[in-house]
Amino acid sequence: MATHRMRFGAKLPDFGPKVYDFPLAESARRAEGAGFDSVWVSDHVVMLRETKSPYPYSKDGVITWDPAAARFDAIVSMSTAAAATERVEIGVAVLIAAMRNPLVLAKQIATLDVVSGGRVVLGTGAGWLREEFEALQVPFESRGSRLNEWIDILRECWSGEPTTLEYENYRLPEGILCHPTPLHDIPILIGGMSRHAMRRVGERGDGWLAFQRAETVDIAAIRAGMVQCRTLARSLGREQTLRTVVRITGPLTSVVQHLRPLADIGVSDVIVEVDWLTDDGPRQTLEALRSAVQ
Repeated sequence: MATHRMRFGAKLPDFGPKVYDFPLAESARRAEGAGFDSVWVSDHVVMLRETKSPYPYSKDGVITWDPAAARFDAIVSMSTAAAATERVEIGVAVLIAAMRNPLVLAKQIATLDVVSGGRVVLGTGAGWLREEFEALQVPFESRGSRLNEWIDILRECWSGEPTTLEYENYRLPEGILCHPTPLHDIPILIGGMSRHAMRRVGERGDGWLAFQRAETVDIAAIRAGMVQCRTLARSLGREQTLRTVVRITGPLTSVVQHLRPLADIGVSDVIVEVDWLTDDGPRQTLEALRSAVQ
């Protein structure tokens, strides 16, 4: 049986028709008022009307949403949620860091952590949409190695005075100062289900951010991934506890069936879709989640 309290995160309505129907700040306030532990946004800078890149989280490789749907900027959305709340953790699942300049990103996330009172958690992944990288004129093939370096650069910048300056894909100038520094050690969660993501968690991550569909949650795969990440981390002398967060998309009635097994294998957090249609929707959603793991 689980020996820890599972934490629950609310996925905010930051893309699709809901961005107009449910104001982001008000949704964040409602989630916090209902008792959620965290609120989360997602990330894409641009979409393409037609793509050749296979989407890794559907059987046929086709995206499951309208590419023309509105999608808010992730960091602006996190800032909006932070300004509207006082207690909840502010997360992104996941930010495609390798598409961005690492110094600008370090500055944005550090500032957000300060103004939020130290509540930021950064989920990041390598990305899958080649056409998006091409639109931003950023190399796609080297995104994995850049993400590894960008994670290291972020942490160096968050120290205020980076000491490691030379990287394969980037060079920091001598004497660089990066202020403000975050109020707390910002957790970096690595998103993805691939072997590359698992290795990145073990080597560099503070935790793993897995993605599952409610109808097809694979408990065995999540358990195996957790073991793989922790075994690699220990082999490298990284003894810190790795946090496991699972984002589950789909109807609540399907989600709750998997919560007890997830809690029993040590998953710390689950991020879910929330009913925003009624005033009491967030509270009722959270009550159903908590009841499933009591």
